Amino acid sequence: MANTTVRGAVAIHGQNPQYLVESVIRNRIYESAFWKEHCFALTAETIIDKTIELKAIGGVYGNQKPTEFLCLLLKLLQIQPEKEILLEYLQADEFKYLRALAVMYIRMTFRPVDVYELLEPLLKDYRKLRYRGMGGYSIIHMDEYVDQLLTEERVCDLILPRITKRDVLEDLGDIGPRKSRLLDAMEGKSEHGSDRSRSRSRSTDRSAGSRSPSAHSRIPSRSHSRGRSANHGSKSPSSPGSRYVSRSRSHSRSGSGSPYRSRSRSISPDRTNGSGGGSPGRFRSRSRSISPDRMDTTG
Repeated sequence: MANTTVRGAVAIHGQNPQYLVESVIRNRIYESAFWKEHCFALTAETIIDKTIELKAIGGVYGNQKPTEFLCLLLKLLQIQPEKEILLEYLQADEFKYLRALAVMYIRMTFRPVDVYELLEPLLKDYRKLRYRGMGGYSIIHMDEYVDQLLTEERVCDLILPRITKRDVLEDLGDIGPRKSRLLDAMEGKSEHGSDRSRSRSRSTDRSAGSRSPSAHSRIPSRSHSRGRSANHGSKSPSSPGSRYVSRSRSHSRSGSGSPYRSRSRSISPDRTNGSGGGSPGRFRSRSRSISPDRMDTTG
């Protein structure tokens, strides 16, 4: 009685759900020690604990021995859990082997439209899975495993039921076009690049507009400063009431014709304190000069 399908099970693809597994592999599963010891009286709840303990997925290995993964898959086909329970299996992100088992069951039992709608989002899952086959252990990823279920006829040494191709379903209007993450990423990058180019062009226009008035404003400032300097330089040194100190080096020559240099700070008559008037003002001489008769006292 342990190998019979549960009562009230619905026929899948017109046959008993257990018959989806080939008879040779099914008989080997019935004879395996794992099936007899761990798969007896399992339910939709208790099978979760056994699935979490899985270390690998796969078909047959060694001397055509079935893996534990195949044994639990056959048990799911035997008890035929409800669709809501399978969706809960599928959404368990922390248990990747439970998700892998649910993915295989959905591919074998669900309608093609539901298969594409439920499995295609899992192509974003890149976690590693350990696969056990005739050649030993190997590493595959979840997205590779899902892609194999959608495109290939044999996975884990099981012949999968035929599935309608996606192009046909799109032509019939049963399913919408597939959304590609790569295409969305490329479109997002192109939009982001165009936004950046627009912002750069706007910033260059703004900087050019801000530079142009400053360039024009420099011209009058220069002319204004030049005008000030010109006006300042045009002041007459002989204006009355203004004092000018001359620090120029003047060469004073005495009557004897000897060239002696005089470094004097003199005040011109125009710079005296007297304001206009008749008599010339007093003259100061702050020079340090040496007369010719003091140059040579020994001669």
